[in-house]
Amino acid sequence: MMRAGKLDKTITIDRFTSTVDEYGTVIEDWTTVATVRAQIIQASTEEFMRSFGVSSETAVVFRIRNIDGLTTADRVTYGGRQHDIKEVKELGRREGLDLRCVAQGA
Repeated sequence: MMRAGKLDKTITIDRFTSTVDEYGTVIEDWTTVATVRAQIIQASTEEFMRSFGVSSETAVVFRIRNIDGLTTADRVTYGGRQHDIKEVKELGRREGLDLRCVAQGA
């Protein structure tokens, strides 16, 4: 069971959308899907070997209550920084989700 007291951070979940304005111009932007309470399970800086050398990424796992339809195409905003969702893992029977993310521009 997920304890409300552990959900001590606020995150925003955004989804990339395309709309057409009254002039027929396509406008692409991030739209807020939900603002939810979350627990940070893990935050670390991992080094990855790349073809251009070594770089580091900040990996964070956010635990939230269940929200239907979240995918890796969505992103999380926390502390003024955007995080790409790399994996959405369901906990129990629709009890909650672990969102495994990597900070953009890390």
